[in-house]
Amino acid sequence: MRSAEGTRPGDARPRALPPHVLFAERLLAVLTGERPVHWMLGQTIGEAYEQLIRLAPANPLRAAGVAGPSPGRHARPVLRHCAGSPLRPGVVEAYASVTAGGRVRAMAFRLELGADRRWRCAAVELGPTV
Repeated sequence: MRSAEGTRPGDARPRALPPHVLFAERLLAVLTGERPVHWMLGQTIGEAYEQLIRLAPANPLRAAGVAGPSPGRHARPVLRHCAGSPLRPGVVEAYASVTAGGRVRAMAFRLELGADRRWRCAAVELGPTV
């Protein structure tokens, strides 16, 4: 069993999360309005940043109408599941399901490994509300 930090009981150090899980959390923060779009500037390439600029103003993953821990605040959406599939070395296509209140949304994104060995998001898509 793992804790939220990615450790197992008895492990000395937290286990690093896979890049697709880290990016799913980052995208969730931007698409809920928790973080501004420019927070992703150095973490995106190609069309991904433009896609976020178009998507983010509507806060599409925010849980509308669900009370949060304090009055006037919304409950934070939760990353339910996230998986990635390598297409070729240095390219991963990933998907995640996000629960926002009573809604479930799908999010797909592509990660590419740069020459500097850093992963960057190259594309983002959201599925319809279910």
